[in-house]
Amino acid sequence: MQDPIQLVPSGQAEKLDFDWGGLTWYASGSLGNSTEVTVGRCLLKPGCSNFRHYHPNCSEILVVMQGKIRHTMADGTESEMNPGDTVTIRPHVWHCATNIGPSEALLFIVFTSADRQTVGE
Repeated sequence: MQDPIQLVPSGQAEKLDFDWGGLTWYASGSLGNSTEVTVGRCLLKPGCSNFRHYHPNCSEILVVMQGKIRHTMADGTESEMNPGDTVTIRPHVWHCATNIGPSEALLFIVFTSADRQTVGE
């Protein structure tokens, strides 16, 4: 039986660094503190984009917490997003985000699976 409350100290969050910025995972199946969702943060450096990708097994909810981004969908639709703006992306939809502001952009992200999958170009 799983504990009703599971604490993951900040030093145990899963951090991944990339040339464009980074991802930090706070809750997921691999961290052992979620069986239903993945919760994390994406940092995008100014002028940088994450790679074009999709998630075959879950939806993604992305909230801009800081900065300004351009979110590009599979059909070429682009949306400028500012702090507080939210986008929900269904499974199998290609997308990527570009930081179009002068400082780092911080994005809060939630996936509807504790074991999210990512397919990228």
